[in-house]
Amino acid sequence: MRKQIRKITGKLLVAGLLITGLTTSATVYAANTGTGAAGASADTEYSLEEMLVYAIEDEYLAQAEYDVIMDTYGIQKPFSNIIKAEATHISLLEPLFEEYGVSVPAKDWESLVALPESLDSAYAIGVEAEEKNIAMYESFLKENLPDDVREVFEALMNASEKHLAAFQRQVDGVTGGGQNGKGNGLGNGIQTGKGNGGTGGNGQGNRNASQNNCIVE
Repeated sequence: MRKQIRKITGKLLVAGLLITGLTTSATVYAANTGTGAAGASADTEYSLEEMLVYAIEDEYLAQAEYDVIMDTYGIQKPFSNIIKAEATHISLLEPLFEEYGVSVPAKDWESLVALPESLDSAYAIGVEAEEKNIAMYESFLKENLPDDVREVFEALMNASEKHLAAFQRQVDGVTGGGQNGKGNGLGNGIQTGKGNGGTGGNGQGNRNASQNNCIVE
């Protein structure tokens, strides 16, 4: 009953969010909708099914939000790279749904996001969204998880920390530099590679054919 009430309330709040989204400087997608990280933050206990659903919802919402931002403001880093990483995150979560007999949620994700009024606001949204995503995974990792679920959650949280750093550099106005960086690649496990670049670089490292790179910047 509690979740049904929250779901109904969330729908009403989404309508208000979409109406005010153009005038809000840093409105995070799906705020107060009971979906993704926002939904997870409202709960204190989680079933495995709930954790998987909240996790993939948040990845879908991030993908939709960043896609809307790029469509409006043109392809801009770090959005163009991070949106590719979100697809990798989703592909890591999907096998867990099959393994544990959970249905992948299907929603109109784009209807749950709001367009920021400027690119600067979009960067601020990226910071807040990744912070909430990290907090969600931190909460999940305190639970008694199967090893494969824990491995994926840890990998996704680590990737989100790198996404957060990329957005924070934009907020801080740091877009250049020649430093070396290290990044985690995501596949069936975690791999580490090195990359050179300004805001980031292409990670390179040994990996199995079954692994995918997570582009973080």
